[in-house]
Amino acid sequence: MDTPRKRDPWWLAAAEGEISEKAARASGPGGQHVNKTSTAIELRFDVRGSPSVPEDVKARLETLAGSRLTLDGVLVLFAQEHRSQEMNRQAARERLMDLLRQAAVRPRTRRPTRPTLASKLKRLDGKTRRAGVKGLRGRPGHED
Repeated sequence: MDTPRKRDPWWLAAAEGEISEKAARASGPGGQHVNKTSTAIELRFDVRGSPSVPEDVKARLETLAGSRLTLDGVLVLFAQEHRSQEMNRQAARERLMDLLRQAAVRPRTRRPTRPTLASKLKRLDGKTRRAGVKGLRGRPGHED
């Protein structure tokens, strides 16, 4: 990633230095080119061992990462969508930064609310109407 975004947290740039990358052979179509060049990038980021990422962000990142997280707490991203190694490197880094940005957002705490009197009356009125409709569906009684 070339330039950090204006609203990115301060630790996001520090996390950039903790990334390890390895080039690998990409799969899929491409003929001889894909068989002799290592254009795919395997990016690794140690989530649990990162000193720059705050603990609450680490916890959210682990849940966001899902199956991309190893048992040791290392996030592994594999990029092979482009034909050039540099574009795959940028794509993998951008995906990691997007995950870190998502993890940096604190979820809002839910405040329990109580239903209003109008909503309670509306619900009870709907139940009464529905019961009346269903009551008319039965066999006629002795009164009819």
